[in-house]
Amino acid sequence: MVNDRARSWPGEQVINAAQRGDPRAITVLLEGSHTHVRRFARTLCATPEDAEEATQEALLVLYRKIGTLRVATALASWMFQIVRHECIRRMRLALRQPIATAGAECSAEETALAHLEVKRIVDCVAALPADQRAVLVLRDIHGLSGGATAHTLGLSRAAMKSRLHRAREAVRLQMATTSDGRPEEVNT
Repeated sequence: MVNDRARSWPGEQVINAAQRGDPRAITVLLEGSHTHVRRFARTLCATPEDAEEATQEALLVLYRKIGTLRVATALASWMFQIVRHECIRRMRLALRQPIATAGAECSAEETALAHLEVKRIVDCVAALPADQRAVLVLRDIHGLSGGATAHTLGLSRAAMKSRLHRAREAVRLQMATTSDGRPEEVNT
């Protein structure tokens, strides 16, 4: 059974002492935040490896910038935003791949348009709910099999397939709209 202390974030006294530079309070703050930060990262990041790296990065930011936190009670939401930003940054890095046409040089315009399209895709994927984003990234970006994706996320195959379908459909619908929110005209 997990006690309440293990489930709660470090208290205001610990945060205030850490902000004043108390080494013991900083240690307590980092240790007390680790479980929560890791849970956020596992929910938001595409892979377990990204989640662990995002956790470490977020704790490093906490250590370096605890003095900038204005309200001690905002620690959880502040850390959530740090983890979210790190997971999105990692997903964007994973999606970056050289853009080239088969056997031909790209013009500057073609390269710019291709980069804009990649950015649109990244933004659409980033906007997905965390459960759908995780499935989509593992299957379609990292290329895991359906079984491996389901196992990694602790899902049944049916649940994984359902989430993947919803994620792909959401991205497809978002990609089919223009930047001003209107459906694109399709020339046939």
